[in-house]
Amino acid sequence: MKVTLSALDTCESSFTPLVVLELAQDVKEETKEWLKNRIISKKEDGGAQLLFRPLLNKYEKETLENQNLYLVGASKITLLLGAEAMGLVKECNDNTMRAFTYGTRYNFKDFDDDNDDFLTMAECQFIIKHELENLRARDEKMIPGYPQAKLYPGKSLLRRLLTSGIVIQVFPLHDNEALKKLEDTWYTRFTLKYQPIDHIRGYFGETIALYFGFLEYFTVALIPMAVIGLPYYLFVWEDYDKYVIFASFNLIWSTVILEVWKRGCANMTYRWGTLVMKRQFEEPRPGFHGVLGINPVTGRKEPLYPSYKRQLRIYLVSLPFVCLCLYFSLYVMMIYFDMEAWALSLHEKSGSEWTSVLLYVPSIIYAIVIEIMNRLYRYAAEFLTSWENHRLESAYQNHLILKVLVFNFLNCFASLFYIAFVLRDMKLLRQSLATLLITSQILNQIMESLLPYWLQRKHHVQVKRKVQALKADIDATLYEQVVLEKEMGTYLGTFDDYLELFLQFGYVSLFSCVYPLAAAFAVLNNFTEVNSDALKMCRVLKRPFSEPSANIGVWQLAFETMSVISVVTNCALIGMSPQVNALFPESKLDLVLIVVAVEHALLAFKFILAFAIPDKPRHIQMKLARLEFESLEALKQQRKYKFSTVLSTVTVASLQRKHERGPAEALSPAGSARHFEFISTDLTREQRTKEKYNVFSKLSSPSLISSRASRGLNRTQSAFIEFPFAFRLSQL
Repeated sequence: MKVTLSALDTCESSFTPLVVLELAQDVKEETKEWLKNRIISKKEDGGAQLLFRPLLNKYEKETLENQNLYLVGASKITLLLGAEAMGLVKECNDNTMRAFTYGTRYNFKDFDDDNDDFLTMAECQFIIKHELENLRARDEKMIPGYPQAKLYPGKSLLRRLLTSGIVIQVFPLHDNEALKKLEDTWYTRFTLKYQPIDHIRGYFGETIALYFGFLEYFTVALIPMAVIGLPYYLFVWEDYDKYVIFASFNLIWSTVILEVWKRGCANMTYRWGTLVMKRQFEEPRPGFHGVLGINPVTGRKEPLYPSYKRQLRIYLVSLPFVCLCLYFSLYVMMIYFDMEAWALSLHEKSGSEWTSVLLYVPSIIYAIVIEIMNRLYRYAAEFLTSWENHRLESAYQNHLILKVLVFNFLNCFASLFYIAFVLRDMKLLRQSLATLLITSQILNQIMESLLPYWLQRKHHVQVKRKVQALKADIDATLYEQVVLEKEMGTYLGTFDDYLELFLQFGYVSLFSCVYPLAAAFAVLNNFTEVNSDALKMCRVLKRPFSEPSANIGVWQLAFETMSVISVVTNCALIGMSPQVNALFPESKLDLVLIVVAVEHALLAFKFILAFAIPDKPRHIQMKLARLEFESLEALKQQRKYKFSTVLSTVTVASLQRKHERGPAEALSPAGSARHFEFISTDLTREQRTKEKYNVFSKLSSPSLISSRASRGLNRTQSAFIEFPFAFRLSQL
């Protein structure tokens, strides 16, 4: 069923604003008018068919700042058709998940013409973002008013406007009423309860909901480690030999929690519809540049960049730079050990209380330096990855994650590996691990949540003072909200949040047999992390656009890699324990061989366990298989329908041609022979195509109907006439 939007869908003077578009202060009026027309124009005219109006009217603009803020919304039918075009998956009345279509909208659960909650607000804003990004240049050669901003057919207008500096930013608005309800059930009351993950998904989208779901799951999974580790810490503090059992438990724990998470993640994303959602074709990222050419896949004009140039940049510039940074990190680590040696010698000489406190100072300073180096390297990695000029955003993110993970792993854990396997000082290893873990957690809480929240509160007070001085005839509440949110920091994604959990997982799993209390500190940190991250999302940063996700992506592989490394480190630490060494007093080679054999056996057990636990629960597998079967059946029916349409088209065309030649000739044997010859030789592909599209008009022709009636063709004659067409089609 094809649905078209009326002109009224883009002419509403009052609508619910969902997205804010901020233009530069010096943008020309002709550019504004052109952009407005493209946004509100109909789809067939190359527009987005959205609702669009300025935040301030022409009288308010004379006295107020922020004159280049515009509000974007959409009618209900526009959003529903957008959901169909994007392939959003919703729950049907039979409890199955299917791609939404407007024609079958009443088959979906909770759909009603008067119900505005069928699509979540996050989905509505995502649809508007998709429509804005799909605004493409048609016959324009440049952006009106900006001759230097060149355009070519198929170019995304929004991306070009952003890179040209004409559009400053595009961001979704908060819904204060829905946000207040979410806050009341999420973080305003500090209680031990599960998070409202489905409500988080409805407001922020699947990607952010998956992060908070993983954070909650990981925190709960750490509780058994914390419960077992606490008595080990209290009662056998100096007896490292007793930690062998704890390390063995950790080996199984690190594997099981990751496999169980896959199943829980599949349950959530199936319920949300993203597990079966088709991926959209990935467009070039905004920062990608090259020589204008034709994309062989899409046939559209876009920049092309030779892959060999990118590889040269990676291997001749990026790789040496990363190696140089790793060397610098090791150099700083050696300075830290010099400081440790100096503090230890000073304590041995004096033995006073202040020197015993001084023993922790080098570790604290080193932990702070590690955080500073990680942040500085992050900026360098972003610059390098952008300079490499990756075409797709996914490729850009993968290269950035690889650079950051390698450096952060070495920067955070190199000193611990050096202490454990070179110095073999378990007391210093325990002290360094505790200091690095606790210091990094405190710094992250301050830098990521507390400091931004304090700065945001200061700015909020300033905005309120300005709004109170405004004239009473404007919508001060909406104006205050938009101005306040546009100055908020931009949420840069879940990268840093997952990275923090990744490093925490490393501290807990790599050297757990030396410091069992690490899991307890991680649990305490994560309880506060949930609330601080929730506060950051709701009150400190701009609301991000929703992004559909089926899993946590490359981070699943990163955590699994860390769990494999933890097997190796814990086996090595167990092999170094005095209790195990006492079993092999004469031959150390036998000890090494046995440790390696045990390590290989544990890795084999780990991979068998990972294989034995399905990534998706059985009921999800059955539903997905059923959906795939129905899709294949629908495809068969569609092909069968197309074939029958073509067959009937050619049949009717033959009847029409015979009618023109005369009834008597058509019914004679000679006429039938000539009829077959005509079908097999004279009917060209162009004629068939033309007659296919004119068949329905011919069917309604009064002369054809009366002619067929006058002939009185019976079923046998009709079958004889249709047979040559079927024979001919089978030979095509």
